Amino acid sequence: MSARVTIRDVAARAGVSAGAVSLAFNDRPGLSAATRQRIRAAAADLGWIPSQAARSLGSRGERADTLGLVIARPARQLGLEPFFMEFISGIESVLEQRAATLLLRLVRNRDQETAVHREWWKARRVSGSVLVDLAENDPRIPALAQLGMPVVAAGHAGLLGHHVTAVWTDDAAAVEEAVRYLALLGHGRIARVGGDPALGHTVIRTRALERIAAELGLRTPRSLATDYSGQAGARATRMLLSSGDRRPTAIIYDNDIMAVAGLAVAAEFGLQVPRDLSLIAWDDSQLCRLTHPTLSAMSHDVHGFGAQVARSLFDLVDRRPVSSGPTATPVLVPRGSTAPADAP
Repeated sequence: MSARVTIRDVAARAGVSAGAVSLAFNDRPGLSAATRQRIRAAAADLGWIPSQAARSLGSRGERADTLGLVIARPARQLGLEPFFMEFISGIESVLEQRAATLLLRLVRNRDQETAVHREWWKARRVSGSVLVDLAENDPRIPALAQLGMPVVAAGHAGLLGHHVTAVWTDDAAAVEEAVRYLALLGHGRIARVGGDPALGHTVIRTRALERIAAELGLRTPRSLATDYSGQAGARATRMLLSSGDRRPTAIIYDNDIMAVAGLAVAAEFGLQVPRDLSLIAWDDSQLCRLTHPTLSAMSHDVHGFGAQVARSLFDLVDRRPVSSGPTATPVLVPRGSTAPADAP
């Protein structure tokens, strides 16, 4: 890991005091034009960006008590996604205890996300960051490790081949519980409306679905990729329900928004849930309890998940012992959208 460049490194390169560097970058009087130019040149050579946290120099002056979170998702989609609202709420519950803050940015892609993290770290705007939407061969992890930036991944990094501190939910175990439940209800044709196939948790869920279906002797489940939106969930459901004798008798959705959309599509097709079709949502939320029928769901404590991620990151920042580990496994909550496949 490369050492983090500080104001003192810039001062040493320019042959001045740290106070002089502060004067130069705050456009304060007391320096000659030549000295000011020399200081700025030294900062540019070292890739140093002045702190925007406006903190005085001292034992805590080199970092802000702020955690960073960059999400590569459209703002509109994020606003409709109950998972992220609960996850951020969990992080905030820990920040409140420390009188700390969360710096949140929405970006278009991972390259832009890495650039934001790099900018924040060099400018000492954050003391560490949370990584979400982990992927196989994720380029963010080596890039941030090179900076020496404390990072905690919200996802099963080990299964995806990464060496980074991580907190995760056991998605494979949750998928297995859902499939076993549907199989016990007599469902032999199970399908899934999933998320982005590039995302790590999608990969983990897909592998688990195929493994447990094969173990139970079920027909190979069909998984359709989406962007997690209600519109994409509805389109995927229409495709599945239009597949003739391959039409599933049960569908598992990777979030609650798509499951609600699937419920509406079933009605379009004249199908009654759960008599003709059983549905299970992921990320149980208030949405699942407001539909008719209410949606069976894989429920987990997303708020607690966010809180554990934040606590682990603060442990890392404060150089306390911290290790990767799972949080509570999602559990199935049966409601009105699931029933035996041969229900009258």
